[in-house]
Amino acid sequence: MPQDAPQSSPPLLAAKVRVPQNVVFRSFPAETVVLNLQTGKYHGLNPTAGRMLEVLVESETVNDAVEVLAAEYDRPAAGVERDVQDLCRALLDRGLIETEGATAD
Repeated sequence: MPQDAPQSSPPLLAAKVRVPQNVVFRSFPAETVVLNLQTGKYHGLNPTAGRMLEVLVESETVNDAVEVLAAEYDRPAAGVERDVQDLCRALLDRGLIETEGATAD
């Protein structure tokens, strides 16, 4: 079957997200701090994005994380999927996460 599905990033949805060895993160009540030890740059995530990162790392795939987050926040999966994919792309662009088993294209 051709992969001309209307969704923008099926490969990303099938990917496993992991944090590289040179990146650490820690959640606090007001934000999650993500530090790239190679560059010395840190990034602050709001509580929702921080929770998304936690669930992404714990889940087998991005799509699994979307399902968990949609249930947690009682939101439609389509909207959560968009938000999670946007966060993944931003973190990938900054080298703060990596994907296994699929690409973000």
